[in-house]
Amino acid sequence: MSTATASFQPKPSLPPPAATVGVVGWLRANLFSSWANAALTLLALYVLWKVIPPAIDWLITNAIWTGESTSDCKNPDETRKGGACWIYVQAWIPGYIYGLYPYDLRWRIDLAGVLSVLIMAPLFFKKMPYRATYGMIAIILVPIVAALLFNGWYDFAPSDPRASSHPWRTVETSKWGGMSLTLLIAWVGIGASLPIGIVLALGRRSKMPIVSALCVGFIELWRGVPLITVLFMSSVMLPLFLPEGVNFDKLMRALIGVTLFSAAYLAEVVRGGLQAIPRGQFEAASALGLNYPKSMALIVLPQALKIVIPGIVNSFIGLFKDTTLVAVIGMFDFLGAIQLGNADPKWLGYAVEGYVFAAILYFICCFSMSRYSLALERKLQTGHKR
Repeated sequence: MSTATASFQPKPSLPPPAATVGVVGWLRANLFSSWANAALTLLALYVLWKVIPPAIDWLITNAIWTGESTSDCKNPDETRKGGACWIYVQAWIPGYIYGLYPYDLRWRIDLAGVLSVLIMAPLFFKKMPYRATYGMIAIILVPIVAALLFNGWYDFAPSDPRASSHPWRTVETSKWGGMSLTLLIAWVGIGASLPIGIVLALGRRSKMPIVSALCVGFIELWRGVPLITVLFMSSVMLPLFLPEGVNFDKLMRALIGVTLFSAAYLAEVVRGGLQAIPRGQFEAASALGLNYPKSMALIVLPQALKIVIPGIVNSFIGLFKDTTLVAVIGMFDFLGAIQLGNADPKWLGYAVEGYVFAAILYFICCFSMSRYSLALERKLQTGHKR
């Protein structure tokens, strides 16, 4: 008995079949798991083969990258060549960035961009003291600095050299435009709507009937109308209800409308996060002797906001793209600048290049926001999810 036991040697485990691991295994499990999936995979590959190579040829291979005028993008018979004419985009890049902003004052926008980067740069250092407090200050400070520079600054080269002091030159908001205006609207909307949305979410869950009713009414009112209606009302209808002689800047009205509209949607996102917090967390905060503000700020809200990071970033991405709607009130944002360039008599017939460029830039911005959201989720993950 003991001899047989001593002579027994377990056989080593055999490796899994080659067709179930590696690339082949992944393909079989995900793309060719059944006849229907295999047929759909082959159809998708055929469509990609028909679409991607011609798109690459038009965008890159046969595209015209250098030149000075439309003649460089045409054949001798005045017909278009096969590829995209990126000369048009290069010629209109300043317009895409600055819109109708005066040429000799565009250094203000450049300076605002540099200062904004310098203000936000310390937030990327993990060991920075009071990082959260500084972040809240920076979010408020950046649009203020940008607006002051956009509106006007001292002219260091006055038109009259005999002037004893530098005049104050202002640029009307109707001349602000391009990507600079898009970023300003998006930044103000994102930075201002999040705290308002948090307050509305807390108010909607309040046990005080008046506060809860007011928050519910506000949220449902703003969520019940499209943003284009909000912008139209703020620009056209609101001045009709104001006293004579009282008027707000059109851009300011648009910023207020965008902020309140976005805050209503964010309030529901945050409310979903608050409802996902177990009741035991509220009870634990009460057991520690924390009052309502401290329990919300230190225990409940951090957990709720962590849960709804995807929803918050999704709302921010939607807000960034919805800035194009300011065109209905006569403001030339980035897409408005693209359309203005398409109407240039010198570059008629090249609108596709402008819209493709806009799509690429919007994709880069939105994709960057989504990747940052994923990185933030991984950083804040506490190990309770698989």
